[in-house]
Amino acid sequence: MRALSFFAAFAAALLSAGVASSQSYPSRPITIIVPFPAGGPTDTLARIVAEYAKGSLGQPVIVENVAGAGASIGIGRAISSAPDGYTLSLGNWTSHVGAGAVYPVTWHILNDLAPVAKLPVSTLLIVGKNDLPAKNIQELIAWMKANPGKASIANVGSGSGAHVCSVYFHDKTGTTGTFVPYRGGAPVMADLIGNQIDLFCAEASQTLAHVRAGKMKAFVALADERWAPLPEVPTMREVGVPDMSLPFWHGLWAPKGTPKEAIDKLNAAVVKVFDDPTVKKRIADLGMVIPTRAEQSPEALAAYHKTEVEKWWPIIKEAVKQK
Repeated sequence: MRALSFFAAFAAALLSAGVASSQSYPSRPITIIVPFPAGGPTDTLARIVAEYAKGSLGQPVIVENVAGAGASIGIGRAISSAPDGYTLSLGNWTSHVGAGAVYPVTWHILNDLAPVAKLPVSTLLIVGKNDLPAKNIQELIAWMKANPGKASIANVGSGSGAHVCSVYFHDKTGTTGTFVPYRGGAPVMADLIGNQIDLFCAEASQTLAHVRAGKMKAFVALADERWAPLPEVPTMREVGVPDMSLPFWHGLWAPKGTPKEAIDKLNAAVVKVFDDPTVKKRIADLGMVIPTRAEQSPEALAAYHKTEVEKWWPIIKEAVKQK
């Protein structure tokens, strides 16, 4: 009897410790891995999340930039981290859709991550140097058709949003161009301003100041609706090319196996972040759209992510043949 009492007490202690552990999460700083260099729009979004989520979580939230191999290095590090809720992966369409279709990785983007929340959605714009003869998207398409392969198009990585956007554009409009490899968006912006590259399909916030300053042309938005900060720029649907929308969305994930209690606390913190009036203004200033409350749930992100992978992987794998 004494032995049975001992084991019963021991089991109760273990259960109590487990409950206390789950209730105390988080008890130390949380790291968000961003698989891109610092300074870009996804990094900016991550730092907004980190800044405002720490209040709800009661712990510092640190952003760590781990770039390389089309974002696959940073994703791999996050996936291989302990599934305890202390290492997260924040990325976008390029990193969490494109990378897994292109790079020879040991992980699967859907099977090895636990969704936390869908984050704001941005827009892709096709922009060009000022020296291009075309003044609008109709003239650009006509010029490209009349000069097949002549247009130089910046490519920041096989399977990236910029790459797939351009291939998608060619397919839908019957145009062609020549891809020029770049290591990132910043040097592309410099070459566009310097009239050294013809076209780029860019995350819209990268281009806003330059377009407004007259340093480059914005031809079209790859979205269902016009981009609010540049309402004069039409969508592809408006110029007679339907079904050409590529939402540049973001998300937050934890490694597979992360406890539900941690996922729930992280999701609640994210929802609170994007309900803050100051954050709403900052996100609007970036030209991004905050998902609805229902769209921010882990289940909604999981379903949306799966749909995106199934839709785009065949297109991406075909696109890399045209790099």
